[in-house]
Amino acid sequence: MKKQNLVLAIVAGIGVAYLAMGFVKDLASKYAEVGLASYAVLPLLAIFGLWLAELVGKKFLFVLQAAKFVLIGIVATLVDLGVLSFLMGITGFVAGVGYAAMKGLSFVVATTFKYPLNKFMAFEQNNKKGIVKEYIAFFVVTLIGFAIDVVIATKVVAGGPMAGLSGKSWGIVGGIAGALVVFVWNFIGYKFIVFKK
Repeated sequence: MKKQNLVLAIVAGIGVAYLAMGFVKDLASKYAEVGLASYAVLPLLAIFGLWLAELVGKKFLFVLQAAKFVLIGIVATLVDLGVLSFLMGITGFVAGVGYAAMKGLSFVVATTFKYPLNKFMAFEQNNKKGIVKEYIAFFVVTLIGFAIDVVIATKVVAGGPMAGLSGKSWGIVGGIAGALVVFVWNFIGYKFIVFKK
């Protein structure tokens, strides 16, 4: 396994564990042990999953590409949710138009570094030829994903917090819902439109 892939898996695993700890604190302190264990378990699961994807990827390349894409997406989503959480904290917007604007801004920030990670790591494209056209295609696919993300996240939070979560945690749930749908859209768009060989 390449060192960069190992680091990506560890960062994604720790990031998801950190996010999970936020929900555990919001729900009840009695689940704290589960949250703490996730700091060890989730990075190991991410490494194991990537290792399996590398084995299968020798025969079916798209499996390895999808695994790296998901890990990059997790890290980008963590950036997205971190920025969203920060913006909700300083503005107090946890629903409505204000929330939609904060969600849009967090999505744009997270997307700024996704292009090189997807280009060079997930799809292993090292060519410099046609990079402007490629970036424009990346931007268009991402812009459509942006619209999907914001609409879904905003619709999720419109009903108000559920499952005993605070407004801020429910806003993060909305962000996760949008991100899950956008993962599928972006992978298909990046693989078959932007980084096609």
